[in-house]
Amino acid sequence: MATMAAKPGDAEKADDSGVVWLLKTVAGQLGIWKRELVVLRDRKIYADFFSPAYQRHNISRLQHLESLGLDLARKSVLELGAGIGDHSLFYLYRNCRLLAVEGRAGLAKKLSERLGIDVKIVDLDREPERLEQFGRFDFVHCYGLLYHLSDPARFLSTVSRVGDCLLLETCVSFGSELNLNKCREPSSIPSQALHGEGCRPTRERIFDQLKLHYQHVYVTRTQPRHPEFPTDWTGPECKGAPLKRAVFVASHSPICNANLVTELPQKQAWW
Repeated sequence: MATMAAKPGDAEKADDSGVVWLLKTVAGQLGIWKRELVVLRDRKIYADFFSPAYQRHNISRLQHLESLGLDLARKSVLELGAGIGDHSLFYLYRNCRLLAVEGRAGLAKKLSERLGIDVKIVDLDREPERLEQFGRFDFVHCYGLLYHLSDPARFLSTVSRVGDCLLLETCVSFGSELNLNKCREPSSIPSQALHGEGCRPTRERIFDQLKLHYQHVYVTRTQPRHPEFPTDWTGPECKGAPLKRAVFVASHSPICNANLVTELPQKQAWW
């Protein structure tokens, strides 16, 4: 049987196809390695948020928020400093119209992918006024953000114009003075201050600032059941605790609720 002679250029084509195959294989491997590196990077970056200690802390805060008996179902809610959405779920489960805001693009992307919701990226420390473009809300949820800001007074002034009621949980400092107590935080850690400067204001400082912008300011009668939430603000253990937290509610309308008090309590109970 006669055999067909190879045409000129067949060898070159075979060599080219081999090179193309090799390049595609290498590119595929590089793609896999790149994806694996992204996964490892994300695990390191978001380790704080996914840690058991952080999740227990979230559970304590949200259980306490639920215990207050506020009418939160089917409301419009602006969540500030949303992180990866652990608190967003609280409102989504209640059929709320939720708008989440986050300062870091990476966290905003993570939250959007995780829950399938729209997330706005806003630098809440340097340009909080941008919140006014999103309209007005029934509630503003601000848990774990205020103490990561360098200018909380400017922030609270803006927040008072975009929401009827503010739910505020933050780290505070011991003392009866009106101190802001600025501090440095590592901006490379996603759970810390965006620009590396935060604060640990006293409860009195926060209470005083809230009264400038809201007619009705409250503190919760109880505290979340967690070591970071003191129940005795006069005791020596409060002075030595590394982190101390408190919960405030500020509203443009009066709230009739036995779980809220209008003066700063020196002693509280765990819920």
